[in-house]
Amino acid sequence: MKRPSASSLALCLGLVFLYAPLFILVFYSFNASKLVTVWGGFSGKWYLELLKDEQLLDALWTSLVIAFYSASMAVVLGTMAAFVMTRFKRSWLKMSLSSMVTAPLVMPEVITGLSLLLLFVHMADMLGWPAERGRLTIWIAHSTFCAAYVAVVVSARLRELVRSIEEAAMDLGATPLKTFFLITVPMIMPALLAGWLLSFSLSLDDLVIARFTSEPGATTLPMVVFSSVRMGVSPKINALATLIILAVSLIAWYIARRTERRAA
Repeated sequence: MKRPSASSLALCLGLVFLYAPLFILVFYSFNASKLVTVWGGFSGKWYLELLKDEQLLDALWTSLVIAFYSASMAVVLGTMAAFVMTRFKRSWLKMSLSSMVTAPLVMPEVITGLSLLLLFVHMADMLGWPAERGRLTIWIAHSTFCAAYVAVVVSARLRELVRSIEEAAMDLGATPLKTFFLITVPMIMPALLAGWLLSFSLSLDDLVIARFTSEPGATTLPMVVFSSVRMGVSPKINALATLIILAVSLIAWYIARRTERRAA
């Protein structure tokens, strides 16, 4: 019998390390006991209890709405920044913009959240806006740091493009704006989708920045989960996490099938 190679063994150990906690979470979502670490028999009652928990469902809806709009705005801002980083001539202004765009990638979230909190407080004192911190301020904050990730992804794709296609379109009479939407956007669409999905995941997962830029009236899902962890994790959290894992798995499976069909 052929022994498994070292690379195969390392791959298996890595997969077990990554996915074993997820399988344990899914398993305990069917636990009848209120204690998440004590098995009390098989039951699906926590999924029914989840549907009755308005606070948890409201927090989930708030997170999804903020993540959707944050990802959409981040794609717009990140794409514009990527064009400046790749298409403009080298200058101190371009280098400064590139440094500012990539700064949120390495900046601790505590510092980013605190700086945004101070900004919103001073704006409220000087301009009277925002009157209160809620979904709008979280959306602005998430769009700001997610745009940095989009800019990096899109700029990498823009550097690989062949400029001759865009130049040919403009030679045939197309305006720069028309060339951008009809030629450039379709060519960088995979990068735009990747940036949007990455921004959506980062916004949905964020806790620290949302905590700094929100008030009790606007509560996201990570904030509810974090609060429940301090008081004891409810099995409803396991049920909700299982449903999210199922949704992500179905989306990934669908995209993989579509990719296989196009390749065939």
